[in-house]
Amino acid sequence: MRLVMMGTGPFAVPTFRGLYDTGHTVVTLVTQPLARKRGRRPIAVSPLRAIAQAHGTPIFDPDNVNTTDTQARLVDCEADLLVVCDYGQILSADTLATSRLGGVNVHGSLLPKYRGAAPVNWAIYHGDTETGVSIIHMTPRLDAGPVIAQQRVPIGPEETADQLEQRLSEIGAQLVGRAVDSLEAGRTEAVPQDSSLASKAPRLKKTDGAIDWSRPARAIKNQGRAMQPWPKTYTFWHRSDGVPLRLIIGPISAVDTPHGDAAPGTVLEASDDRLFVAAGEGTVALEHIQPAGKRLLSVEEFLRGNRVCRGNLFGPEKLGDQGTWGGNHTV
Repeated sequence: MRLVMMGTGPFAVPTFRGLYDTGHTVVTLVTQPLARKRGRRPIAVSPLRAIAQAHGTPIFDPDNVNTTDTQARLVDCEADLLVVCDYGQILSADTLATSRLGGVNVHGSLLPKYRGAAPVNWAIYHGDTETGVSIIHMTPRLDAGPVIAQQRVPIGPEETADQLEQRLSEIGAQLVGRAVDSLEAGRTEAVPQDSSLASKAPRLKKTDGAIDWSRPARAIKNQGRAMQPWPKTYTFWHRSDGVPLRLIIGPISAVDTPHGDAAPGTVLEASDDRLFVAAGEGTVALEHIQPAGKRLLSVEEFLRGNRVCRGNLFGPEKLGDQGTWGGNHTV
């Protein structure tokens, strides 16, 4: 079959590489432009471009994949199938119709769970112990098409989003290769999604990394795993003798140390290599900290250079933003 690959980000790399080993013909790569128009921020260089260039595959990078001019260009490819993975634009019905069999999408969740741009991150954030990869026959609705292949994958208790995404991307490449062969043979079984079970996985925002210390310690740990490599987790240290200092928080551990009625975000212990902070339930042990404008430090290094005191508060820049803080709590 003649395939058009549509992808931009690193999750798509194994799928794109794998298509060249399927025996099918990759006729072009459609990817996001290196710089957006109308003054918008440039996007990162697509790692797929180097793969396409190494294979002599033409590269097409329209600003909008759903214009009539773009659709005409895709029709000229005479593709049998669009293979879409980590592309960054939603395809209209007319764009899907530019190929004989429409499009398939490689998605990093057990659809219909976690429809959207960041399924891996939100699965870890919510403490899931299992996720997977789904291959869907695409429709214009976001991640709503029938599932034609799916594989379940356990999530490691310490696994970060970037580590899990790499594992899922390799599994997705294997699944999509088999799905393409099944479509060519006409023996694909498409299972409709149950929309009543759907959940959303919206694109991450920088503010998603802000730690809400009123959440349970294990939930805060999961947030730290989920926000790697971006936007990372962060909080503000309310020093007794200065303005709040923004801290990027590295790996986080949840411990069983009781803290009585200490307010969430209260420093319980700050000595040697131990920095314990009260959560809504349980206690959080911080392992690495990066002060604003500085490098990432171990807790021991950070405490040597910063006078963190028992009873200090970690939280939003303005403590009034967290209604549970500022009450009559003790350490």
